[in-house]
Amino acid sequence: MSKSKDSPILSPRHDISSRVDKPQSAGEKLASLKARVAAAVGNSKSKVPSISLPSSMGTARGGLNVDLHPSLQNMGQYKPTKTLTPKFATSLGNARPKVEKPAPKKQLDLSGPSTEEIRNNPYFDNSLGGQTATLKNRHSRSLIFNQKGKYIEQGVALRRQAALEALKKRIADASKKIGIDDDVATESKYIMEAPPDIEWWDEGLVDGKNYDTIENSRLLKIDTADSIITEFIQHPVLLEPPQEKNTPALKPMFLTAKEQAKLRRQRRMAELKEEQAKIRLGLVPAPPPKVKKGNLMRVLGEEAVKDPTAVEARVNREIAARHETHIEANEGRKLTKEQRHEKLALNQEKDAAKGIHVLVFKINNLANGAHRFKIGKNAEQWALTGVCVIHPRFCLVIVEGGEHSIRQYKKLMLNRIDWTENSPTRFKEGTKAEALQDWLKAEDEKGELKDLALNKCDLLFEGEQKTRVFRKWGSKVCETESAARDALTRAKMDSFWTMAKNKP
Repeated sequence: MSKSKDSPILSPRHDISSRVDKPQSAGEKLASLKARVAAAVGNSKSKVPSISLPSSMGTARGGLNVDLHPSLQNMGQYKPTKTLTPKFATSLGNARPKVEKPAPKKQLDLSGPSTEEIRNNPYFDNSLGGQTATLKNRHSRSLIFNQKGKYIEQGVALRRQAALEALKKRIADASKKIGIDDDVATESKYIMEAPPDIEWWDEGLVDGKNYDTIENSRLLKIDTADSIITEFIQHPVLLEPPQEKNTPALKPMFLTAKEQAKLRRQRRMAELKEEQAKIRLGLVPAPPPKVKKGNLMRVLGEEAVKDPTAVEARVNREIAARHETHIEANEGRKLTKEQRHEKLALNQEKDAAKGIHVLVFKINNLANGAHRFKIGKNAEQWALTGVCVIHPRFCLVIVEGGEHSIRQYKKLMLNRIDWTENSPTRFKEGTKAEALQDWLKAEDEKGELKDLALNKCDLLFEGEQKTRVFRKWGSKVCETESAARDALTRAKMDSFWTMAKNKP
């Protein structure tokens, strides 16, 4: 087999296009190119319209009936290029899914109905529609002339009104001279005063009697030495919050008997260690042994054996001395009578500083003198102020003071005193029995004790007030209701009398 038959690739090519021809003319080149295109179009699978090529293009070499390149088949027709997608599995798996674009939504027609549609609607009310609902024809305005004498009449009316005002003024002046205008409400009482030439808050800043010089900066007292505006800042005095004084004090934590014994034991052990350290350093002399009858033989030893009687007497003297020292220490810690009174008064002042409380009691009868004494004495001892109004019909007790004192006095009036109890009347030395009214005595006309079985004490009012109204405690005997009201009116507490009177 020849080489040309076995390997056509290596064999010499007998192709017309590979030959070297002589140069051709432009007409021949064009005819050759048309022939080649016609042959290629006839043999291609897809029908491609003929394309007129320019004459300047060169003629292809060769004459084989070979199909055109796919990219040359659709010459003259525009088609969008398609994206070449890989066809192997990995690329297909990693490819993003194509998102279909939603169809564009149809725009809503938000425009209202036209004027023609509104006008043709049989259910539309023209009186309720807007100005644009119905078209209104614009009418031109005609000229309107003032009637003759219009302004003359207005001037006459104004002059008549001025004459009437002048007449009223003459009448008012005449009545003022006579003195009968006290009950007449004239308009002159309601005339507003003219504003001052300069306000009082600007007098220290303007050098003048009016505001005419305000534009002149030299006459303003702002940057001058005598100006009321300075660089200093006034800090107000800090006040304690009023609610803090009413804050209840913290209660101590209560310990059990075992806890108290444990704390005492620890405290005494610490004191003993400190005392022993001072003795070791020589700061304090060692105390003598505390000899008792129980440790007599152990502490004294041989001395007790030699003379037991003398040792026992010595021990008894030491025990008595220790007991006397203990009693003296207790007496020294006690407060004197004056100190106790001062401490009590100080505590009562602190209690009243937290807030003033008020109590109002109604008592049916105070014929028993012991009841009157207890009411007044306890009020003085608890530093309470107020008044006890004694009346033949009923009695009224008003007290004010601190919270603790008021609470104790309330217990006295409602719980401790037996109001049904009666005792004979006792007179002080130097007083006569006739000086006391009959309705205030414990005995009736026959000399027997009055029956107080229905006597009782009721709490009418309980509350707080800002300050004390009464300076001290006192009692007032009033035989008439007007006198009782007058005694309470001074303290502005007459309403309590009406409250007690209406209470059954």
